[in-house]
Amino acid sequence: MHLFILIGIVAAVLLAPLNASQAHFGLILPDKSMVVQGDSTDLNLTLAFLHPFEQKGMPMAKPKAFGVKVGKDKTDLLGTIQETKVLDQQAWQTTYALKKPGVYAFYFDPTPYWEPAEEKFIVHQTKTYVAALGAEDNWDQEVGLKAEIIPLTRPFGLYAGNVFQGLVKFKGKPVANCDVEVEFWNPGGKVSAPNDYFVAQVVKTDKNGVFTFAVPAAGWWGFAALNEEKDAIMHEGKKRTAEYGAVLWVQFTEWPGAGK
Repeated sequence: MHLFILIGIVAAVLLAPLNASQAHFGLILPDKSMVVQGDSTDLNLTLAFLHPFEQKGMPMAKPKAFGVKVGKDKTDLLGTIQETKVLDQQAWQTTYALKKPGVYAFYFDPTPYWEPAEEKFIVHQTKTYVAALGAEDNWDQEVGLKAEIIPLTRPFGLYAGNVFQGLVKFKGKPVANCDVEVEFWNPGGKVSAPNDYFVAQVVKTDKNGVFTFAVPAAGWWGFAALNEEKDAIMHEGKKRTAEYGAVLWVQFTEWPGAGK
């Protein structure tokens, strides 16, 4: 009996850190977040589903919707994407030609992903902003997704160390006391976390649905605000819970005076 108890305790200790780092993220990654005079106006975008810090890919079916909003104008881009591989898993890519100054909000609504280990669907409605050719109006524009983060800090031209704030909305309403997971896009796995608790940072929204996070390093950072809806999607004859993630990707740049 004592041996079984000891085995159970050891198993719990070994599994607990693993659970702390199992954060899924939708990813929409442009090759640049700002386009200035003299830059190529062709923007390459990658769409994927993964664990960004740990660099573990997950298969992503073709999204239900993919597009861009500039001011009041929305353009459907779903027909432009081509299948590719990211971290050895199914993903998508496209090239978009920026034709005029503006702040471009790129977004996708994924096909729901069934996660058998958690017995629920994962639906990460994912967004990023690209500023082009000197324009910076409408950087806080909403796309109109069911789950969405509206930036309260301008989401481009940011330095590492800046504080970033966002407003979490679900079904059009601000969400108080909502968990927001934050992860670093860690290409090549060059950065190692001290332990699994450092992989995904977690903050909560305040009573008005606003979260605040101080970004410690340059690179792309993903913010995923998580809400669950019970009996949301049919699966094998039963209505299942869906985790709706409002995901926003923002790039931060090294302060040019660092180390001087």
